[in-house]
Amino acid sequence: MDMSSKRVVITGASGFLGRHVTAQFEKAGYKHLIKPRSAEFDLTRAEDVDRLLKDHDPDIVVHLAAVVGGIGANRKNPASFLYQNLIMGVQLIEARRHARVQKFVQVGTICSYPKFTPVPFKESDLWNGYPEETNAPYGLAKKMLIAQLQAYREQYGFNGINILPVNLYGPGDNFDLETSHVIPALIRKCEEARAQGKSVLEVWGTGKATREFLYVEDAAQAVFLATEHLETSDPVNIGSGSEIAIADLVALIARKTGFEGEIRFDPTRPDGQPRRCLDVTRAKNLFGFQANTSLEKGLEKTIAWYRNASRMTPILAA
Repeated sequence: MDMSSKRVVITGASGFLGRHVTAQFEKAGYKHLIKPRSAEFDLTRAEDVDRLLKDHDPDIVVHLAAVVGGIGANRKNPASFLYQNLIMGVQLIEARRHARVQKFVQVGTICSYPKFTPVPFKESDLWNGYPEETNAPYGLAKKMLIAQLQAYREQYGFNGINILPVNLYGPGDNFDLETSHVIPALIRKCEEARAQGKSVLEVWGTGKATREFLYVEDAAQAVFLATEHLETSDPVNIGSGSEIAIADLVALIARKTGFEGEIRFDPTRPDGQPRRCLDVTRAKNLFGFQANTSLEKGLEKTIAWYRNASRMTPILAA
């Protein structure tokens, strides 16, 4: 069947990853993309989910909508992060399995992995422990959706797939210091410290924790390739396959932004998970995905976007 004729619902299409995923589908010639807005369809409400699927009857659902944030946001909103992420996915999957959707794409999170997962993280280690405490409610919500899709494939033959992206960054990211992830937060802090002539930049944690990052356009390509080619409900890691210590990341962003002051770490603040680095072998073998954008090049593009957006929209840096 001509893939371009398929009707595709992309939840969270207006979000950070969603805009790039939508662009991938458009580039590939998909002509029937449905991009529901939260103002019209509240996916935490069963009646709105039913109305969305009845109105548009999609062949494919790509579920990107999520309530997300950095360590601070996760600590402030554990119940909201658990409930809203879980209920959206549970209801979409249950409602769509009655209509025999051709494919359901669930985009999860590596926050679902146990706190002390051996590095590199292998998909087979996913159930071997409890997630890191600061983001456990969010990670567990997404983890249950993996179990749901696996169970639905076994009982109903429901064609759902699970992909687990590592920490994303890039143009269009969230730079609000209350809710942002580490890279946009550090870019904004360095930019503001440089502009204001500050001599010290304070950073949460010890700087010893490591993270792996994936440029958002690469992540969007992975979502698209998985949609077209992945045919298992077992989770698949999506990442670059390399890690960097937070201290080294801060130094790199400071250099790229031109901040030359002292970087001071606050060990009274949480580090989060000690290490994050994925085994990305399955993504390459199952649907040919491999990250193409280096961290340095991705940071340069992201910093350039932030500077331009700040000039065009001063409220971004308010």
